[in-house]
Amino acid sequence: MKFSICLSTGFEGVMYPIPFTKPEEFIEQAKLCERLGYDSVWGNDHVTTQHYVRETFPGQTPNFYEPLIVLGMCAQATTRLRVGTALLVMPMREPVYLAKQVITLDQMTNGRFMMAVGLGAYREEFAAWGPRLAKARRGDMLDEGIEAFRTLVTEPVASHKGQFYEFEGVEMHPKPVQTPFPLYIGGHNIPALERAARYGEGWLPGWRPFHEMEERISQLKDLCEKNGRGRDAVEVAPQFSMLLAKTDEEAEARYMKSGLVAHRESLAYTGRDLSHQVTAHLVGSPDTVLEKIATLKKMGVDHCSALMIPVDTNSEMNEQIEWFASDVMARCAD
Repeated sequence: MKFSICLSTGFEGVMYPIPFTKPEEFIEQAKLCERLGYDSVWGNDHVTTQHYVRETFPGQTPNFYEPLIVLGMCAQATTRLRVGTALLVMPMREPVYLAKQVITLDQMTNGRFMMAVGLGAYREEFAAWGPRLAKARRGDMLDEGIEAFRTLVTEPVASHKGQFYEFEGVEMHPKPVQTPFPLYIGGHNIPALERAARYGEGWLPGWRPFHEMEERISQLKDLCEKNGRGRDAVEVAPQFSMLLAKTDEEAEARYMKSGLVAHRESLAYTGRDLSHQVTAHLVGSPDTVLEKIATLKKMGVDHCSALMIPVDTNSEMNEQIEWFASDVMARCAD
């Protein structure tokens, strides 16, 4: 089982107080994660304030940092740690320059960059960024964007003509160090599973109750087989929250007081049962979290990725990162 941490690039207001992290603290946190043996750090992608965040923090504006740039700086300061996006909102990215950025990061890190893409949690952000695309179906943009991206990073001369994107005769070199490039697909619904099974190297969904996660993993493996791939061709890397305390009761009480709960409530449209939001995450005492990880491993989870840590300060986040490494990760390796 691999474990990784989600940096707070786009989580002020959404999960954390405003302000939360200084730019230099991203670098120090990445170095800490490398020293402690985490597989990777990931960056979240937001560009403008969500409606509920404005209501929660009137008169305050969250600081959202561009994840590719932050991850490039983190990779420069480390030697082994992998870096990735969780998630990059592909409908809000122009594919030609995105491909050039991704290839450059891959080359400059000697193959330590991964990219998970998705629709984006908040359509209101998409509408603010692109009013002329207000009627566009983001799922169609995501599918076409992935197709265009894959063409650019694999073909010697790339052309694409679609509903949303068009380019002709683009010679994009160098190509990525990693072949195939580790493209992860975000989302937990059936279309996301189908995308991951067709062309994903990894599947990075949001949380589901454990019984639903198990069903989705089984469906993913069936879809991989249907697409002529091995049942284990796609790394199963769900994104969970993580919060440790001495007792389960203390962990749950702290979790339910955190800003992450309001974030979950703002995403009620996804249909997830919020009564499971403690049991379906790595929240509890170290012993309880170890039991949850054992359950996840049995159902086919390969990587507890981009762990989100709902605390009030960056120093508390680092304390949780250290505690999880010493009392959970170390015992998983036993």
